[in-house]
Amino acid sequence: MMGAITLEGVEKWYGDLQVIKGIDLAIEEEEFVVFVGPSGCGKSTLLRMIGGLEEISYGRLLIGGRDMTADPPSKRGLTMVFQSYALYPHMSVGDNMGFSLKTAGAPKAEIDAKVAEAARVLKLEPYLDRRPKALSGGQRQRVAIGRSIVRDPTAFLFDEPLSNLDAALRVEMRYEIAKLHKALRRTMIYVTHDQVEAMTLADRIVVLDFGRIAQVGTPRELYERPANLFVAQFIGSPRMNVAEVAAAGDALRLDADGAASIGVRPEHLQIVAPGEGLFDGTVDVTEYLGADAYVIADCGPLGRITLRTGGDDAIAEGTRIGLAAPPERIHRFDAQGQAIR
Repeated sequence: MMGAITLEGVEKWYGDLQVIKGIDLAIEEEEFVVFVGPSGCGKSTLLRMIGGLEEISYGRLLIGGRDMTADPPSKRGLTMVFQSYALYPHMSVGDNMGFSLKTAGAPKAEIDAKVAEAARVLKLEPYLDRRPKALSGGQRQRVAIGRSIVRDPTAFLFDEPLSNLDAALRVEMRYEIAKLHKALRRTMIYVTHDQVEAMTLADRIVVLDFGRIAQVGTPRELYERPANLFVAQFIGSPRMNVAEVAAAGDALRLDADGAASIGVRPEHLQIVAPGEGLFDGTVDVTEYLGADAYVIADCGPLGRITLRTGGDDAIAEGTRIGLAAPPERIHRFDAQGQAIR
């Protein structure tokens, strides 16, 4: 279990400011875990604490069952891939990938073999003699990943590695990283603010909220059974519609079962005749996206409600509609924002 990583009551303090507030987390060997959350939630700080680039103020870090809380980065058997490629511009791709082994005094035959294998996995073989400036952004990021692969780490730590890429390259690199995980069979921890990356890559997602874990689970668990309002509205795009029961008054035709608020995802709402659903509204804006369209309805005391529908379902602005949802798709939350099961 060399690639298993365990955090026990981990905290991070900068003077009187606490930014990581008691994290307990067990990451299994070969698991792909994604840290996700809004800016400032502590996800990159937590990753750097695991990698040894930030000191752990309190608590313990175990890697492969060994306490490595106080060990330097070089002793942890981990490797980090950053948002910045940090490639040496005067070196070829092959030399960049093998540089850490060369400085460690590895034999040339070993370096060449490991660089060749990493290039094969990452489809960089045609580019080994090129300089970084001759590569695209996606190719440069693959070189940065290759530089980590040759070190044969027990786990990879990715800190928003795709942030510098355009939308098309992000999709391509997401696919490459998913394939890489299957090919290398190594533990991977990946930080992102992009929930699409989190949902498509992760075995499990850790949602962070101001230095605390809001919920840990598979993408499906977080989407279908959010533990609280924060997770419910962070996971899913467009975000979940939430209405306060007391403020809604008679506009909400639902037995709330003691809930302070209810939530329904846009894709789970259905258009029905006025008076026949959970509530009524007037179509305010329709956003056409091709295969899909988002209908934003003004529902009075409930506020604006977003419905996801097919792109061919044209609904004129100003149309009065009813909105319904299957009972099992309605989420209920108490006054503290915790899910009522």
